[in-house]
This record gives sequence, C-alpha cells and structure tokens, in this order.
Amino acid sequence: MIDKPPSATDVLIVGAGIAGASLAAALAPWRRVLLVEAEEAPGYHATGRSAAFWHESYGGAGVQPLSAVSFEALSNPAPDFSDRGFLSPRTALTLGQRSEAAAVDAFTGEFLAKGVAVSRVARAEIAAKIPGIRPEWTEAAFEPACSDIDVGRLHAAYLRAARQAGAVLATRARLRSARRAGDGWDVTIGEERIHAALIVNAAGAWADEVATACGVAPLGIQPYRRTVVQLRLGVPVPAELPLVVHVAGDFYFKGESEGRIWLSPHDETPTGPHDAAPEEYDVAVAIDRLQSVVDWPVAAVERKWAGLRSFARDRNPVFGADVSEPAFIWCAGQGGFGIQTSPAIAALLASQIGAPPPGGAIGGIDPSAYAPARFAKDF
Repeated sequence: MIDKPPSATDVLIVGAGIAGASLAAALAPWRRVLLVEAEEAPGYHATGRSAAFWHESYGGAGVQPLSAVSFEALSNPAPDFSDRGFLSPRTALTLGQRSEAAAVDAFTGEFLAKGVAVSRVARAEIAAKIPGIRPEWTEAAFEPACSDIDVGRLHAAYLRAARQAGAVLATRARLRSARRAGDGWDVTIGEERIHAALIVNAAGAWADEVATACGVAPLGIQPYRRTVVQLRLGVPVPAELPLVVHVAGDFYFKGESEGRIWLSPHDETPTGPHDAAPEEYDVAVAIDRLQSVVDWPVAAVERKWAGLRSFARDRNPVFGADVSEPAFIWCAGQGGFGIQTSPAIAALLASQIGAPPPGGAIGGIDPSAYAPARFAKDF
C-alpha cells in the first residue's frame, strides 16, 4: 500500500481512477478522505487505457452539459492545480456515407440546438481533412473545439491535489465488505478494519460488486469491452488528422503521430469486470472498417489494448446518494466520457457531501438529472 489506511475517515472513496481521484481532490479540503484502490497503482483499468479527447457531443445529449461546463477547467486550470492546461487542439468530424445524410443532419441539428459549435461540411472539405477518403463518404459534421486530453497528467494532478489537501491514498486495498454501524460503516479493506461515515462507490466496472459487498442493491452498471489499436500506415497521414467518428457508431480514428493513427471498431462487448485484453477478431474488424473508409495501406499493428467502459441503463452517468441507503454515494456509469466530464461531476458531487457549491458554469448544472433516484421505479 502507498499509505496505511487510517482507522476512521469521513469519506471512503472506492476506486482511484479519474472518478475517484477527481472527487478526492474536490472534497479533501473539506472532509477527511480515504481513497482506496484495489490494484497496484491508481488508474490501472479504464483511466490508464483511455484514448481520451474532449468532444462536446460525445456521449449524447444527456452528457453534453457536463462536458461543456468542464471545458474551462480542463483548458485553463487554476494555477495551484496545474501550470498549464490539459487540452491540445484536435477537431472532429462525425462522418457518414450518402445513405446516412439524414443521420448526420439529425446529429448536427440536435447539438446545434444545445449550443455546440458544429456545422455541416461539404465533400470537398471532408476530402481536404481526410486525405485518401473513399468517394462514398460524402456527409460530415465538423466540431472545431474537439481536443486531446493529457489523461496521465490530469489524473496525476487530481491525485496530487487530493494528497496536498490531506487525502490518504491506499493501493492494493480492495474493499472486502462493509456493514452499517451507528453513524456510518464498518469496512474491511484488505486486512484492515476502518470506520467511515460515508462510502463513495467510484469503482468503475466493479461498481455493482462494491454495492453488493456493502449490502446495497446494484443499479445494473454494465461493463463493455472497447478495443483500440495503434497502426503504422504506408502513407504519410498527418498527425493533426481530426478525430473521425462514424455517425452510426462503427468506428473512430484519430492521428497519433506522422503516419500513425489510433483506431477503434467502436466495439461494446458486454462483459464482467476484469483485466480486459484485446481480441484478435476485434482488431481485424477495426482494420477492415478503416479500409472501407480510406485507401491507406496498413504497414503494422504497433500496439493494441482494451479497456472497460461502464454504463447505466440510460447511458448517462450516475452520481449522488443511493435512494435506500443515503450514506452510500454512487459515482459510476461514466462510460467513455468520465475524463472529459470529471471537473463537473467531481465538483457537483463534492458539494453534496461536504464541499461548497461550485461556482461558474458548473454551478448552473442541475445534478438531479444524474441522481440514482431516477432508477428507483425499477426496484
């Protein structure tokens, strides 16, 4: 363990990926925080395997408000948090074939209505942005604000801020069980026993397992495997290639360096929580789909990896107190958008459990739309 857990804490956060780390940073100035991670190091699973970008339309209309208000914190963080921003310019194209023109129109209209900077572009502009694109790909919507996120540096900054504010981080510290005891919880973490007033479930793919270990009804948080490959191409595709996302969800790719891209078949294979690894079939599907879009020869598969993206049933994040057990707080179901929404979710959730209300644009978000109470009718 990095630190030995204390015998008591105000808030026990289970999971030290981006969700748990960002919440710990927001909450630690106001409450005693213990952040526990089952693995050897924080961010081993979804956070450490993310091909992350800030893409305002990503995740759908329900997620967009959280992404929009998080942009400022990611691009211009407070000087005591980071000496520079975490974003670098990318741009994005949501792409379709001729037969998908209506879908691209609908996408553009939906997000224009929400204030997103998105516009339809003509075939000539698509070809200029994606050299070698095949002629049947004629429809696209352009988002100029899309940016890459330096995930490792952002995650490290959250952990550093949490530690500086007094939070304790323990690794190789799996929550084994918890039971209600008076004004809080008696919790077994590895071989240690601690008392916590509140438990926050930021365990990602393991969120339902953690709930069950605490005697709380699971919400149906489902992990899905997502595959990404790094390809070296036989043509000099520019590193600044946009993030290119199929409007129907069959692929996305973006430039990584000169002549290299990151590519995903946009797979969502339901699975249980585990240490995900790429399947050769999914790698082959990714390459096949890419070659239906562009005429780039593939010189080599240089890297391949997989991670777990976890969703609630309505595909929106879940954060707030459990309906039946208010001392159990959910921070889960963040899919592939947990990094780009982390400033907003952390600030909003921290304000529910001891921190002051957030100011600025984040303070204008109504968190009730993301509360676990929306699922109460299902149980």
